[in-house]
Amino acid sequence: MNLGNSELLNSPALLDEPGSLDRNDPDGEIARRGKAYRNWGRWGDVDVLGTLNFIDAAKRQQAAALVRDGEVISLSQPFDMNGPQKGWRRRTNPVHTMLDTGTDAERGTQGFPHGLGGADDVITMPLQCSTQWDGLGHIFDHGAAWNGRRAGDVVTSDGDLVTGIEHAAAAPVSRGVLLDLGRFLSPETGELPDGYAITTADLEACIEAQGATSMVGPGDIVLVRTGQLTRARREGWGDYAGGPAPGLSLTTAGWLHRTETAAIATDTWGFEVRPNEFDVPAFQPLHQVVIPNMGLTVGELWDLDALADKCRAGGRYEFLLVAAPLPITGAVGSPINPVAIL
Repeated sequence: MNLGNSELLNSPALLDEPGSLDRNDPDGEIARRGKAYRNWGRWGDVDVLGTLNFIDAAKRQQAAALVRDGEVISLSQPFDMNGPQKGWRRRTNPVHTMLDTGTDAERGTQGFPHGLGGADDVITMPLQCSTQWDGLGHIFDHGAAWNGRRAGDVVTSDGDLVTGIEHAAAAPVSRGVLLDLGRFLSPETGELPDGYAITTADLEACIEAQGATSMVGPGDIVLVRTGQLTRARREGWGDYAGGPAPGLSLTTAGWLHRTETAAIATDTWGFEVRPNEFDVPAFQPLHQVVIPNMGLTVGELWDLDALADKCRAGGRYEFLLVAAPLPITGAVGSPINPVAIL
């Protein structure tokens, strides 16, 4: 059967091809994918979880059965002043301040009876300054939020009134799968160059090379290691926060949709390739497709190096992943300390 021009432009197979992108038409490319992979109404009109709905009790039981030796690996970067943030959109590194200290206790200035002393502290930080989840209220598409709601009805000065991150507090516990694209595509260094766009073909080839434990299916949380964080640790932060980076191509939106991935996270600032894949102004087009249209939860700034070493040594790339956000009422993102349990 011959397809007309409009059908060709919207063919799922064609949308996966990097060469199919019109590099001068980000609006059109985003719109085609937003429409093709839209999950609005899939879990009902009042849904607040999006693709996290793919994680059910059976999936968590499957994930729990993957625990063999009980080793736990934290996948979080530190939350401190030595982080990568440079102030873009008022994002700063965490500021940690002591309210009470051991010095206060020694000097007896705290006012407690019978020699009791203590320490107390406070932290001030943007919720997405280090290892974090993007919530479903974080990104909009032409004024539309997840599930087709009006952005202004969802997120106001009072916060995300509908899809606040608190709704996902118990959701991201599932089978985790590490795809070490850095090691697979650049075996000598383990690091993809900045600006490298990871394609569907790359993802599938990495899965085949890593073996059966890398197969991705409904309800899995996919972790993509590019090696950029490894390089930043060695060479300094530079433009890690917001600058050029390896990451997923816009053309991988179809793969994320077809595999019914519950969530995805990377070791980069922005999840998708930067600069974005257009010759005209564009900003985070894959976010615009997958968050408000697909309902996909996206993680960024994860530390995947120790996990990658362990997976490579054992030849096993699946594990129980626990990555619960803080239930911050009305927040559009949350800091997390995700852990892989092997």
